[in-house]
Amino acid sequence: MVDEFKNSMRRNPHLRRYVENFKKTYLKIPEFMISLSRELKELKYPNIIYPIGDPIFIHIFGSPEVKTKYIVIEPRLETHEEKLLYKKIMDKLLEYAPYEDSPEDDEEFERVLTNMFNRVTKVVENKKKKSILSRLFSTGKIELTKYERDKFLYLLKRDLIGLGVLEPIKRDPYIEDIHVIGAHACHIVHKIFDMLPTNIAWDDDRELADYLKNLCERIGRPVSDANPIVDGSLPDGSRINIIYSTDVSLKGPSFTIRKFTEVPISITQIISWGTMSAQTAAYLWLCLEYGMSIFICGETASGKTTTLNAILPFIKPKSKIFSCEDTAEVKAPHPVWQQLLTRERGPEESRVTLFDLLRAALRSRPNYIIVGEIRSVEGAVAFQAMQTGHPVLSTFHAANIKKMIQRLNGEPINIPLTFMDNLNVALFQLAVYTRGKLLRRVVGVEEIEGYYKEVDGVITRRVFEWDPREDTHVFTGLNNSYILEDKIAKVAGYEDVREIYNELELRTRILEEMIARKIFGYYEVLDIIWNFYEKGLEGLPFQI
Repeated sequence: MVDEFKNSMRRNPHLRRYVENFKKTYLKIPEFMISLSRELKELKYPNIIYPIGDPIFIHIFGSPEVKTKYIVIEPRLETHEEKLLYKKIMDKLLEYAPYEDSPEDDEEFERVLTNMFNRVTKVVENKKKKSILSRLFSTGKIELTKYERDKFLYLLKRDLIGLGVLEPIKRDPYIEDIHVIGAHACHIVHKIFDMLPTNIAWDDDRELADYLKNLCERIGRPVSDANPIVDGSLPDGSRINIIYSTDVSLKGPSFTIRKFTEVPISITQIISWGTMSAQTAAYLWLCLEYGMSIFICGETASGKTTTLNAILPFIKPKSKIFSCEDTAEVKAPHPVWQQLLTRERGPEESRVTLFDLLRAALRSRPNYIIVGEIRSVEGAVAFQAMQTGHPVLSTFHAANIKKMIQRLNGEPINIPLTFMDNLNVALFQLAVYTRGKLLRRVVGVEEIEGYYKEVDGVITRRVFEWDPREDTHVFTGLNNSYILEDKIAKVAGYEDVREIYNELELRTRILEEMIARKIFGYYEVLDIIWNFYEKGLEGLPFQI
């Protein structure tokens, strides 16, 4: 991790300068972490830097003298002259903009912006650069060093395509909510460290008001003194509530963003991002079609719930589904879906726990039970459900199969090792930091074969494995899958159980064809899968 920290500072001079200044002030160096775990919640005085994709890093820091704070580390305009140079580049871009075709999406906008930027600037060696003042009054292309080019281009994309000063917080997968009350009071709710103040600020309430006006125009919900309260959705699906007028919000314009996606991300989109392979998804398709119980495991903000929602269309459309959660995150597309939530407030006798919800769900005889996350004694009820023939899907905090079994076997869940084979498949998904980017990858899929007295342990088989060097997923379970051959193939009635791999290949080709045709919409993918269930290959909108 030390080497990765050094490489990150070498690639990102602003990070290096920040760490050097921090060291001079506090006489210590932050610990660099690629991903965060729930155990960090116990730290009284955290001092952690984590990446969310170059050039943005987050520093969580607290000490006996300093209240724990969320600090965004990103390239910034540090002097008045730099701000003027940035404005000059912006003005030149505005001159070219009318002659460009209107971009249809953010990806095309980014490409057009980069092309225009390259037209108005040129890179020079650091030793040959002129002073900022001389460049302000020069004609022709604006000369920039490589560092300046990277900085200005990042800021342009952040301000014109992203959410401006809030873009780093928007990208951070560990953030649940953003609260802004006036220009100098931006707080976030962190999935691990709870409510934290940030170093995000606007110059004054006027600048914040202009920011909100621009944001509201982009989402098609204009705000004004006459219409000071606005509810809307950001392009990524997050909810925003704005209270604009200072005679209504006495501490200045304020808003709250709840990071949330109304429409789940599709399985084809996840495959196209490289999170898992089409073959891995096809394997999960067969598992869900034939009622296997699956845990999606990983650390905080590794994308477990996103993956869980993406694979739910693989469950047959006429299935009866019950979901039990603390917060409503599961999105089942099925017409018969009972959504249950815990009630943790109020008198003791009126509270409803996950344990209570699971017991109620069992009495309703669902085809599938989905538990938002198993953490405690509700795990025992989930395993009871599996024993009685109810497939259970859930997310679970564990980085590998060994840690998963240890957590299930230990306090407070206490699942006996002999019961472990009720769970069929464990998928492990992690956030990995590689080549300056934060990626989510399914690093392994394990089948639970069962407890064997001879070895006094649980035997598992790894059927998919991520190769980090090639960034590919390898099917290590070919002709050696316990779940496909001993569980699914026999129920499906294959005389030769190896024929199940032909079915796996067919599902893989269907998913690959959807990706080749850029079918990424959640409901488009859902329709194709469910039409396939109803009509077979004739129900597909393409030839296989």
